[in-house]
Amino acid sequence: MRIIDEQKPLSRASRRQSMSEIGFGRMETYTKLDKLGQGTYATVFKGKSRLTDNLVALKEIRLEHEEGAPCTAIREVSLLKELRHANIVTLHDIVHTERSLTLVFEYLDKDLKQYMDDRGNMLSMNNVKLADFGLARAKSVPTKTYSNEVVTLWYRPPDVLLGSTEYSTQIDMWGVGCIFFEMACGRPLFPGSTVDEELCLIFRVLGCPETPLPVASVSDTLLSRAPRLHQDAISLLTCFLAYEAKARVSASDGMRHIYFKSLGPEVHLLPDVASIFSVPGIQLSPDPSISKSSKNRRLSMLL
Repeated sequence: MRIIDEQKPLSRASRRQSMSEIGFGRMETYTKLDKLGQGTYATVFKGKSRLTDNLVALKEIRLEHEEGAPCTAIREVSLLKELRHANIVTLHDIVHTERSLTLVFEYLDKDLKQYMDDRGNMLSMNNVKLADFGLARAKSVPTKTYSNEVVTLWYRPPDVLLGSTEYSTQIDMWGVGCIFFEMACGRPLFPGSTVDEELCLIFRVLGCPETPLPVASVSDTLLSRAPRLHQDAISLLTCFLAYEAKARVSASDGMRHIYFKSLGPEVHLLPDVASIFSVPGIQLSPDPSISKSSKNRRLSMLL
């Protein structure tokens, strides 16, 4: 008589079959609702899961038979499959068909840009925290939204603009710095419309890569453009805007910068899945352009 060990972990094939039987990995499990946006290689829809009845975001990536899935899509999937973090949108499911690869994300009402638009691009300085690192990567790829709005080069680092093909996390950190400035000032730091114009705007602030300006000079320039930023904020911003990719501050070191000292030491002890707002004393402040009745609205961001 054969004894089956019920505690034995499922093999990868068995797990895949079990998930498929539930409904995961199947397009018929999801209903498309509104079209939210369109990019270079993907279209995003608001959708609904027939399994849970919850709203989802369906990112439908078109597959070219000659080339297969775009490398950007492969990278996104491989990263998100491993990530479970309160500040990163959750990837619930992947549906692979002959014509498309659909990523099923949790649905959020708005992204950082929409949140800022709702507040007239004027946030309380207490609310300028970095909780959307992935946005820097997403904005680094030229694309168009469904309304034909062009996403610009504003967040692309100079090493990439000058032709570097070597990817590293430090590339993202340049974009984080640009977004940090924009959250504080309500306007982009380097709003170039072409590669040459983008580089010229960067050179005016930082100097040329061969002869970069002294840190003190860069700090003065940034302070004149962003009078709402105090010295600690300017110091953090210059850490992001280093010409050499390897010299840019990392995400973890950035969070330990003196600018974030007021958050207290508990933020560094949070588990990945816990929100920063679970720390006693940390809450959003009323934004200057928002009425008191809406001051308690929670911040929601989409990658």
